[in-house]
Amino acid sequence: MGSSLDPALNPLFDEAIRDTIERFEATGSPVITDGEQRKYHNFGTYCVDGLPNIAPDGFKLPFVTHVRQWPRLTAGPFRYLMRADSFIDVAQRYAHVPLKQAVISPSALSLMYPAEPIPGYSHEKFIDDLLHEHETEVRSCLEKGAHKVQIDFTEGRLAIKIDPSGNLLTSFIHLNNLALARFSPEERKRLGVHTCPGADRDSTHSEDVDYSELLPSLFQLSVGNFYIALAGEKDRGRALKIIRAYIKPDQRVFVGVVAPIDPRIETPEEIRDRILEAANYIPIEQLGTTDDCEFSPFSDDTSTSRDTAFAKIRARVLGTALAQEIIEDR
Repeated sequence: MGSSLDPALNPLFDEAIRDTIERFEATGSPVITDGEQRKYHNFGTYCVDGLPNIAPDGFKLPFVTHVRQWPRLTAGPFRYLMRADSFIDVAQRYAHVPLKQAVISPSALSLMYPAEPIPGYSHEKFIDDLLHEHETEVRSCLEKGAHKVQIDFTEGRLAIKIDPSGNLLTSFIHLNNLALARFSPEERKRLGVHTCPGADRDSTHSEDVDYSELLPSLFQLSVGNFYIALAGEKDRGRALKIIRAYIKPDQRVFVGVVAPIDPRIETPEEIRDRILEAANYIPIEQLGTTDDCEFSPFSDDTSTSRDTAFAKIRARVLGTALAQEIIEDR
C-alpha cells in the first residue's frame, strides 16, 4: 500500500485540492471542504495509515455488497501519524470562503484495539492516548480557523446492527462525550457530528437500522451541530418527528437533502421540497442543509464522478435558496 506521506505525491494532492476548492466555490456553497483529498485511503484511517504498529486484519465494516476492514493495533503507544489540521494549511491557500474540516471520531478509532489485550498496553491507556490525539487534532483545526469541525460518526447507526441491545452505541456516545468534554461550550458551538448509514460503492452498511434506535442517543452528544443523512431515508417524516422530539434549543441540525449514492442528480425543486418538509419539524433558526455523506469516501470508490458530485452540490445550493425565499415570504 502507498502512503500519503510520500513527497512525490504532494504536487498531485495540491492540484486535486486546488481543483476541488475551485469547483466547490463555483457551486455557490457558503461553506466548503477540500474534498478530503489528502485522506489517502479513506475518511477514517487517514490519521494512522503508515504506522509501524498496526496490522490490516482489524474490525470488519460490513456493507451490503462488500466488506471494508479497519487496521488492528498491535502494540502501544497509540499515536496519530497525520492530523487533519495539516489539510487546512493547504486548503487555505486556495479557499475564499469558510472551510469545514472533517475528522474521524474517537469511537471509530476505538475499534482498532483488539479483543485480546495488548501485552504492556492496556485498553485504558489506549483510550487515554486516543482521547489526547483526538483533542489535539480538533483543537488544532479550530486554532487554524476551521469554520466548523465535523466529527464523522457513521459507526453510530452500525453499532445498533452489531449490538441490538444498544450497549455498544451507549459506549460510543460515552467515549465521544469524554472527548467533547475537553472543549469549552463556546468551542463546542463550532463542533458537529455527522451520522449516516454508510455510502461506499453505492452501498450502505446500516440503512436497515431504524433511526429511532439511534437519534435519541445521538442528541446526547455535547455538540452544537448535527449533520444527519435524510435524503436516502424511506420515511423522512418519521425521522424528522424523532429529531423534533430530541433536539435541544442550543443545537442545529443540517439535514441531508442530497443522496451521494443515488446516481441521479436531484433537481433544485426536489431539494426545496425536502427542506420545506424539514422546516415543518425543525425551527428555522436551527435548520441547515448538507449532503447525506461524503462522495466516494474510500479512495478506490469510483462509483460517483466529480462532475456528478459537484452537480449535486450545486443543486443543493440552488434548492436551499429556493426554500429560503419561500420561508422568508411566510
